[in-house]
Amino acid sequence: MKKLLVVLFLPLSLLMAQMSMAAEDYSASIKQFKQAKQTHSFFKSAYGYALFPTIGKGGLGIGAAHGNGQVYRAGKVTGKTSMTQVSIGLQAGGQAFSQIIFFEDKRAYQDFTSGNFEFGAQATAVAITAGASASSSTTGTSAGSTTGGGAGKQSKAKYHKGMATFTFAKGGLMYEASIGGQKFKFEPLAKKK
Repeated sequence: MKKLLVVLFLPLSLLMAQMSMAAEDYSASIKQFKQAKQTHSFFKSAYGYALFPTIGKGGLGIGAAHGNGQVYRAGKVTGKTSMTQVSIGLQAGGQAFSQIIFFEDKRAYQDFTSGNFEFGAQATAVAITAGASASSSTTGTSAGSTTGGGAGKQSKAKYHKGMATFTFAKGGLMYEASIGGQKFKFEPLAKKK
């Protein structure tokens, strides 16, 4: 059993390392999300948000995802955050995506920045990229996207428990798009004295 886990996790570790080495361009990711119609009202009204320019995800039966990001309040960076996720189930392949989590109010912002935060099993994200599907879990938004004649049309996004989550596919192929069980760590920026 140990050998099987090593065989599964070695390629996964290499994939994750390559994805995390990619330059993370925060301003380009913010611009990409701001251009999406689905996020316009969130950028205007959100108390703050967390942005992950690149999250790498891979798996074969057992999957893992990781990404580093920044938390914003009033357009200013307030701290650094990281996301990890381990999942077991029907999944194969690898992918990279960007993710943004909007905080509806101060309470949601404080929940996320309390140090350790985890999305519940029923959390969902809106996949902005046309043709992508997002059936997932977070204490964020519930929605999805369509393919075919309705490509590019997503369900109306809304806050759920004070958070709304959106993703943009960057590349790769993976049969599984769950964000449930994502665990976040937060480190505030050092205050100047």
